[in-house]
Amino acid sequence: MAKNKNNNPEHSEGPVATAIEEQTAKLPSDIFLWAALGSMGVSLYLQSVNKRDKSLFVGQWAAPFLLLGLYNKLVKLEGHD
Repeated sequence: MAKNKNNNPEHSEGPVATAIEEQTAKLPSDIFLWAALGSMGVSLYLQSVNKRDKSLFVGQWAAPFLLLGLYNKLVKLEGHD
């Protein structure tokens, strides 16, 4: 299955995005999953020691970590412009 590359310069990535994608593609994809699970664990601990505000703050990190992992996986599979 051939990948469709968009050669339209209006839709190409900028140099900063390209550099970030090249560096993050080197990271193993499961690091983001472990980061999400870790933030949930820390949140659970903080909840158990009655630090509710900190628990909610740290617990909200899980979704961005999972989204970053998804983005990382897509860049690895599809590449960048």
